[in-house]
Amino acid sequence: MITDKIIVSSKGNQMETALKQAEKVAAYKELDARSALQLRLLAEEMMGMMRSITGETRGTFWIEDDGDTYQLHLQVDTRMNSEKRDQLIAASTTGKNESAKGLMGRLRDIFDRSGDEDVVTYSNPLFLSGSLDYSSTPMLDWEWTMSKYETELASRIKDDEEARKAWDELEKSVVHSVADEVRVSIKGQRAEMIIYKKLTNA
Repeated sequence: MITDKIIVSSKGNQMETALKQAEKVAAYKELDARSALQLRLLAEEMMGMMRSITGETRGTFWIEDDGDTYQLHLQVDTRMNSEKRDQLIAASTTGKNESAKGLMGRLRDIFDRSGDEDVVTYSNPLFLSGSLDYSSTPMLDWEWTMSKYETELASRIKDDEEARKAWDELEKSVVHSVADEVRVSIKGQRAEMIIYKKLTNA
């Protein structure tokens, strides 16, 4: 099943419709009360990230299911180009700009189209370093996953204070505690987040 695609904006337009869609999916699929709440909660977190993007940005939200695994999708067109991708990767290794806090705050930075067009702002180097699958294409499409990020942090927390702080932030994240996996990718001019969660029927 794939639901209708809803155009949401960082100003809040259609966000309530997106949340109601999550409730309709839960009812249609006869999910138990806990699973229905988790689906709604993950949709809320996704909409909260969208709302925190500065400037006027529109994204497309929908839900898919494959058996008992549900996928919440959010696609946003970015202003990413090859130069800005290079700057993004440079920031991931130099540690410049640590303004974004928390898992969703850092993911939000990928989707944020506002600010200086010539500067890609990003956060802690641990957030990207070792957590991306780079292609060899000039467009340099890439993907980040929560599971790889968690593994990366776990390998560093013993000797790295920044890794310990990032681990604490991760453990406090609602998405980390509820979702089974999160994938964020940029392909061409499009950023996409997919949250995966296995849910059970009543």
